[in-house]
Amino acid sequence: MKVPLLNLTRQYEIIKEEIEREVLGVLRSGWYILGPNVKAFEEESAKYCGAEFGIGLNSGTDALRIALKAVGVGPGTEVITSAFSYFATCEVISDLGAKVVFADIEPDTFNIDPDDIARKITPLTKAIIPIHLFGQLADMDRIKDIAGKIPVIEDACQAIGATGPSGKAGSIGDASAFSFFPSKNLGAAGDGGLLTTNSEDIFEAALSLRNHGTAGDRYRHESFGYNSRLDEIQAAVLRIKLRHLDEYNGKRRQNAEAYTTAFRDIEGIEPPTERDRYSHMYHQYTVRVFNGKRDKLFEALQAANIGCAIYYLIPLHKQPAYSGLYDSLNLPVADRASLEVLSLPIFPELCRDEIEYVIETITNNL
Repeated sequence: MKVPLLNLTRQYEIIKEEIEREVLGVLRSGWYILGPNVKAFEEESAKYCGAEFGIGLNSGTDALRIALKAVGVGPGTEVITSAFSYFATCEVISDLGAKVVFADIEPDTFNIDPDDIARKITPLTKAIIPIHLFGQLADMDRIKDIAGKIPVIEDACQAIGATGPSGKAGSIGDASAFSFFPSKNLGAAGDGGLLTTNSEDIFEAALSLRNHGTAGDRYRHESFGYNSRLDEIQAAVLRIKLRHLDEYNGKRRQNAEAYTTAFRDIEGIEPPTERDRYSHMYHQYTVRVFNGKRDKLFEALQAANIGCAIYYLIPLHKQPAYSGLYDSLNLPVADRASLEVLSLPIFPELCRDEIEYVIETITNNL
């Protein structure tokens, strides 16, 4: 048996008639940029997330970049974020000329540690980016209390649909960023992103920044912005998939429960934690493998034709791009996680016999 880490064609085959009809409709319309599908998707996705405003963008990376710029991040400022995530989160901070201040993570959720945020706030702190890693909300109540008046930007790129005591991903912070990279829970047929906010000021700034700093008049540029528009074809695809998103996320949760039930009694492996009053959307199903056996298990799964991945092999403060800048930084929980984490197939169309094969293979190799 061969079990892929992800198979996008299975989902496409189920909804291809809807997808092809709408994509052809866009092509026939001749309206490819900032048209009716983008406007409708912005409204529908903002409503889904519980936010007042939504702005379609070309990527989750630009959603983060534009949110940070909208709240005034730039040279001479600092932004606190997690050291355990994808590189884009810190990349945009550095790109804007600000200093990245890395915080450690919680050992059970892999999300940013609010206590470490509190230790690292300075008069230069201009924003805080908690990352809802793998599909579970960070502790937003505590983070917002600690932040006070400092803007909090949710990196919700992996967590659309996730909920917690504070609310739904995309509705809690001053602004939020989502990615629609094809592998995400809500994936486009290419790149795409979304910024949500309840602030009219951030909304207006983001609208301008996504389109070269224009403000109403396409030839009047109020600031230096970006070419970061979500296109009509991607918006059309995303509108269809948004209607199915709760179903997809529900299947992910069912698959996760099957794994978690099996792994609870297996020594040497720890299933992901889902905290009380939180609803984890399992963009990744990430376990810990103890006693230095992670790499051996990774190789065994590959040999058995089971897709798996290590998210993340190198913590952000140890990335070559930051060579020499954070050599003395001690983040033991993030460092340990990078040696133990392993992500397993979790996509909605995964079959029960495939899940059982993964469980059997892991059980036989620990």
